[in-house]
Amino acid sequence: MESSQEKSLPASERKLQKAREDGQGARSRDLSHLAILGAGGGAMLVLAPTLMEQLQQALSHQLVFNVNTVMAPATMLDRLRTMVIVGLVASTVFALLTSGAALLSAIGAGGWIFSSKPISPQFNRLNPLSGVANLFSKQQMANVAKMVLMTAIISAVAWHYMAGSIERVAMLVLQPSPMAIRQMCEWLVSGVSLMLLVVFMAALIDVPLQAYFFRSRLKMSHEEVKQEHKESEGDPHTKGRIRQKQRELADGASVAAVPKADFVVMNPTHYAVALKYDDKTMAAPQVISRGTDLIAMRIRDLAKAHDVPVLQSPMLARALYAHAELDQAIPATLYAAVAQVLAYVYRLKAALRGEGQMPGELVEPFVPPELDPLNKTTPSTVQGSAP
Repeated sequence: MESSQEKSLPASERKLQKAREDGQGARSRDLSHLAILGAGGGAMLVLAPTLMEQLQQALSHQLVFNVNTVMAPATMLDRLRTMVIVGLVASTVFALLTSGAALLSAIGAGGWIFSSKPISPQFNRLNPLSGVANLFSKQQMANVAKMVLMTAIISAVAWHYMAGSIERVAMLVLQPSPMAIRQMCEWLVSGVSLMLLVVFMAALIDVPLQAYFFRSRLKMSHEEVKQEHKESEGDPHTKGRIRQKQRELADGASVAAVPKADFVVMNPTHYAVALKYDDKTMAAPQVISRGTDLIAMRIRDLAKAHDVPVLQSPMLARALYAHAELDQAIPATLYAAVAQVLAYVYRLKAALRGEGQMPGELVEPFVPPELDPLNKTTPSTVQGSAP
């Protein structure tokens, strides 16, 4: 049987997002190398003529001397400043192009990730044992093998290219300088292009390989999946306590509706439920207030203060408290019991108005045992409310 601690399941979206927040992502060094070398080579190829022209003009200006220059040596600092500015502009443009290429390659491989956590101090990285373990990890061994292979391929390509053109390069010293420089530049461009082709082929392999290693590091065990599901859905015990607290707050707020009730049923002190029925606007009686313990006492006292009948019906009070929602129709399975109490209340109110005889004690209405929360022998089930 597969162990629950074996990490064989793919990383969830939540874990992937957590890794991104920690600054982790699939990064390909070969793709970055390709971007930097390609951008640098392209910049040199495109900008070199302009840069050489600017340097030639500046150098020709620097080599012009006259009497004023000799008499005022401080002007040499101005000339030096001009040369420095040309060099700084060229270096800045080159650095911006290569840095932009490196940034775009990183975003292309693993997406945009902004996090300060990778640069924050982490003393657990100082553990030599974990460092040694990382040296022999599957990813590191694959990276070493890839680097050895790339070195061999680049060396073979360079040797073949140099061996086939070394005589032509050596003969450049016999040609005029402009032609020799142009042919040398063409030779360098061809060599760099071959090197970029090798790096490009390596990047095609390395990008999906790094994505595979990244997801492999984040694989989860069955136990981790269960724990994450519990954290995302919420611990059932915690959710139960939250619902109970919300219910208590709602019950407390519902006490103000007691004066509008037709009657209150109690058990006799632990539960109190106030009901109201209007045959013109309601399909069935509704619970408009409920509570336990101290809230039940408040409901009872408020009902007596407003001449709302308070009746003792323990099982019905418990069933209504457990299965009826505030301001909603009561469950259909309690219609008969509530109707019996409601009929008793109507006779009681008529007697108080002098329109009939005073009824006797309320007969405990029948409540299905499975609706009583104190009944432990039968599962608590209830049918849906009537429309």
